[in-house]
Amino acid sequence: MGWIAENMKSIHVRQILSQAISLGMVVSMALIIWKGLICITGSESPVVVVLSGSMEPGFKRGDILFLYMNKDPIRTGQIVVFNDGQDIPIVHRVIEVHERRDSKEADILTKGDANPSDDRMLYASNRQWLQQKYIMGRAVGFLPYAGWFTIIMKEKPVIKYILVGALGLLVITSKECENSGNNIWICKSYRNSSFI
Repeated sequence: MGWIAENMKSIHVRQILSQAISLGMVVSMALIIWKGLICITGSESPVVVVLSGSMEPGFKRGDILFLYMNKDPIRTGQIVVFNDGQDIPIVHRVIEVHERRDSKEADILTKGDANPSDDRMLYASNRQWLQQKYIMGRAVGFLPYAGWFTIIMKEKPVIKYILVGALGLLVITSKECENSGNNIWICKSYRNSSFI
């Protein structure tokens, strides 16, 4: 009888290890995809969520923007995402560009479509212009309202903890099922598979 109990404990440990490895593979794959997108798009953040209504009616709060960055100069009218020291990146339209003749650098002025004035008060250190090095990318596409999940998780952290707890509970109470033939499924609960 002791041998059966030991065998069941080792099966339980293998199942837990298998779940941990599967979770690690999912997380690793997500990181690989993210790093791949960074390399392909040339942007440090290839996907951003619009967090305010400053770009309405073009982009609404909760829209997801896809960014691309290359060596081409920034032009008036383009929608860019920039961050020169703020907590979160800002999505606004370029309204003026002053290119320097002596170098390839440019001074850029941005403004939200729904804002009454330009962004000079948003730039760090009371700068009057934004340098191109602070531009994270140009908006090349968007997915309407798909970012609301992110906004809700950020504004109401208790929902994030409830979701993580529910996923943990799902893992604990999950069952391993296999087809024994003739469409008969045998399921075994992980928590009932070991003896104490």
